Amino acid sequence: MNAEQIFSICNSAALLGWLILVFAGRARWASPLVSGAVLPLLLALAYLGLLLGHWGETKGGFSTLAGVAALFTNHWLLLAGWIHYLAFDLFIGSWEVRDAKAHGISHSIVIPCLFFTFMFGPVGLLLYFGVRTVRVRGLTLMAN
Repeated sequence: MNAEQIFSICNSAALLGWLILVFAGRARWASPLVSGAVLPLLLALAYLGLLLGHWGETKGGFSTLAGVAALFTNHWLLLAGWIHYLAFDLFIGSWEVRDAKAHGISHSIVIPCLFFTFMFGPVGLLLYFGVRTVRVRGLTLMAN
């Protein structure tokens, strides 16, 4: 399988997860699939496979921006980086849905947060924290 095929499969899996979060995120069956981390874990396995198969094929590292750019000149490692985003953003989106449900926040209010988490990662999380702070009147992240 080539990098484009893996890219397409992983993007499709992530998009499926986002659609489930938006349209059925609070459904019982959705929890094990997305909120329970099945899709993010499958993406994480693809990420691990790419790292194991292609790490060391190019110079670079994480200590400088130039080093990161050098790593991503390898399409396989660029794909791994993209899958990293897909997995973590989907995991954060699923957390937002679970957390909103636990705090009685309407799912319709969470949907814009999910959109921004899907498109811009941390911006969506920031928006969700804002919504949560207003709706719950505080931002305590630890479980009681």
